[in-house]
Amino acid sequence: MAKKLVILGGGESGVGAALLAKQQGYAVFLSDGGSLKEIYRSELQQAGIEWEEGGHTEERVLAADEVVKSPGIPEKNELVKKIRAGAIPVISEIELAYRFAGNSRIIAITGSNGKTTTTSLIHHICRVGGLDAALVGNIGTSFAKQVAIDPRPVYVVEVSSFQLDDIDRFRPHIAVLTNITEDHLDRYEYKFENYIKSKFRIVKNQLETDYFIYNADDPVTKESTDKFNIQSIQLPISMERENNAAFIKDGDMYVRTGEDFMNMSIYDFTLKGKHNQYNTMAACVTAATMDIRKEKIREAVQTFQNLEHRMEHVATIRGVEFINDSKATNVNSTWYALESMEKPTVLILGGVDKGNDYALMEELVKEKVKAIICLGVDNTKIHAAFKESVPVIIDTASAAEAVGAAFAHAEKGDVVLLSPACASFDLFKNYEDRGTQFKRAVIEL
Repeated sequence: MAKKLVILGGGESGVGAALLAKQQGYAVFLSDGGSLKEIYRSELQQAGIEWEEGGHTEERVLAADEVVKSPGIPEKNELVKKIRAGAIPVISEIELAYRFAGNSRIIAITGSNGKTTTTSLIHHICRVGGLDAALVGNIGTSFAKQVAIDPRPVYVVEVSSFQLDDIDRFRPHIAVLTNITEDHLDRYEYKFENYIKSKFRIVKNQLETDYFIYNADDPVTKESTDKFNIQSIQLPISMERENNAAFIKDGDMYVRTGEDFMNMSIYDFTLKGKHNQYNTMAACVTAATMDIRKEKIREAVQTFQNLEHRMEHVATIRGVEFINDSKATNVNSTWYALESMEKPTVLILGGVDKGNDYALMEELVKEKVKAIICLGVDNTKIHAAFKESVPVIIDTASAAEAVGAAFAHAEKGDVVLLSPACASFDLFKNYEDRGTQFKRAVIEL
């Protein structure tokens, strides 16, 4: 009899897992507590997969041989507790994809900040270097769906800590950890060490022939590398000291892996800002371990286009530049954005707070921000944190209102920066929706 696989959650990863499992001969049932997007409904129907929405039929879920859980569903969910109590194995969609990925090489990227940029850049370098690589995971197409519909020899996978929580044998040939800062602590019992453990699961199954690329200047990562049993070859990146992998010194990046080494001026990187120098180093070391020629790596780094909603230039209106960094959903992301600002800044901040410590931003806000425009339902914490640092703090309730208020407080030569440091679910569907509405409001000024 076919193994019964229940998939909880019918978003991109859930539907991808359902398609792959069906193709591999599982008896598949997908259950979503909310409502499915029309596109996912039709994909499930076409594949002949049973599904339900608007609630879960418990007896069907608890009759599963195995459950694939959406990364968005927390452990404290009542149904998840019952699944655990019934000792039913729970895996993530990346674990399922890994089972059927064959001999393809997997490059997996995680980290609190910079992972989407680093993943996209690695994929771009692979493509320029002539590798047939797919860009999957948190960033777009689910890993499982790609394996089912269009398998490739190389997968560049962006993975979140939530996806890593439910892996068993998932093993990337190259694991990249960009950094670890306090994020999503609401999902980890507000214990930072739980979140750190989660991130380090990326190396759990790696062997001596695999590679682990990490930021040696990131204090949390550096302190943690000795606490985990890492079998793979460690390749640190740094701006503070020379090493045997990659470092930046006097405005030049040096990448050494094995016998070969390349160097390149940081002024040739298309990605600007110190944090992006780390992202670029991580991507270049990854490419070097994949034996991509250094001329191709150099060409790719010089031609990379930045992502939508990540430090995206929208327009300059009457001398005021507008930047969409809606993807900054935690304090550290916003810190990095502010760090790269070179002009007086009007900052649009706020949304759903995940336990933010705004004190981390205080110095930069004092130094660079002339006004804060709050864009959220509850902005009391932002007022409390910055009332001493910034002369103007204004509450707004829509993207258009926020853009109007920001423009009114900006002068020629200033920047209006949407970098909210919060999730977007109070006023918007997601960070993309927030960024899109911001851009529309700017263009309509």
